[in-house]
Amino acid sequence: MKLPKVPQFSDDEISAAISLARDPKILEAALQYNDRYFHWEELRHHPLPADAKSVWILMKFLRRTQSKQIPFAGWRFPYTLNDSCWQMLHHFDKTATGNLTSVLDTIGHDRERYIVNSLMEEAIASSQLEGAATTRTIAKQMLRERRKPTNRDERMIVNNYLTMKKIREIEKEDLTPALVLSLHKMITNRTLEDPADEGRFRNNDDIRVVDSSGTILHTPPASLNVPELIDELCRFANDDKDPFIHPVIKGIFLHFLVGYIHPFNDGNGRTARTLFYWYVLRHDYWLFEYMAISRAIKDTKGQYKKAYVYTESDENDLTYFIQYNLTVIEKTITEIRKYIGEQQAEQIKALHSIEESEGLSYRQIDILKRIVKHPEKPLRIKEIEETYHVAYATARSDLIRLEELGYLKRRTLGKEYVFLFREFPKKSDNEEP
Repeated sequence: MKLPKVPQFSDDEISAAISLARDPKILEAALQYNDRYFHWEELRHHPLPADAKSVWILMKFLRRTQSKQIPFAGWRFPYTLNDSCWQMLHHFDKTATGNLTSVLDTIGHDRERYIVNSLMEEAIASSQLEGAATTRTIAKQMLRERRKPTNRDERMIVNNYLTMKKIREIEKEDLTPALVLSLHKMITNRTLEDPADEGRFRNNDDIRVVDSSGTILHTPPASLNVPELIDELCRFANDDKDPFIHPVIKGIFLHFLVGYIHPFNDGNGRTARTLFYWYVLRHDYWLFEYMAISRAIKDTKGQYKKAYVYTESDENDLTYFIQYNLTVIEKTITEIRKYIGEQQAEQIKALHSIEESEGLSYRQIDILKRIVKHPEKPLRIKEIEETYHVAYATARSDLIRLEELGYLKRRTLGKEYVFLFREFPKKSDNEEP
């Protein structure tokens, strides 16, 4: 993909374009394509009520009246949030923060498995975005079996997985250049051509972001400025006072900034996505811990690259990159909600099955209802004895009976028995969230 050439225009052309706003059809077209936030490359291929450049200039004028700007290191990054963006952000605020009890109770005994699975998905997809060639099935099997990686691609995935686990431990820590370097070293361990580049800022200006044909899409700042820029990035990330930027938007901007600064010879994309996770988890968007965003990005890799390119070519307008990432996050949350809905349906089905079971006493039915709602919690005979005020032998008989009927499975823990609910049927590997 080549860097698009966006038209430049004079003050006279701006005045002429503004005068076109008196025509309702032209104004409506400008508003419509702004709402969809078309780039010049998209706009010029659409039928328009006036010449494309005039409509574009009018769109740019309207954007400037509505946009905010993020100043950073002498640069300015404008962005505009339309109704669709605000709606998605409101949705994230409702579903990804706050009291997590009800949602996590639904996930139940699958909670840790789901987190681990999401970490695996994120590690695999993030590595595949950077060129790792392996299938999800093989990669997951390697991670689950804790098998040592046999090549660079597998090493990339293991590194990403360990780094994502690390993010869970340090999410409340302030970001520092030392931490950025430490994360980069974890991500790139034994995967770079020059091992000395692991956890080290680039010390050359040979880096260029190019397309498949070799066309330069982005020239990063001079390596001499990288340490200072990362220091400022850390201060920006840690300061949540003024001006206020919505946390998800700020996390997306940090993601973009790492790519823009390009502080490393390799591993910039993986580091950028890692810092995004760190930032949103730091701000209590807990649901992101369950989200494999890179998997959704990998499925739309062309749009991911286009979002970068459109921002770069259009006066560093972050809106393209923000809208793309918000859409990806929304898609990932939808997948999680679908999974939770399926778990709820399975719970309801199990409860109905229990209520319709013949040959069970009311107490045994109630025991099953309790464990279905909290399947990760093992039952002990002593607990049943105390809860229902029955003799030890009666409590033991109830649990043994439920085991014989296939509702429970018995395990030995020390010198006593514990009873677990038999898990719902597992999905195949390709169907896992």
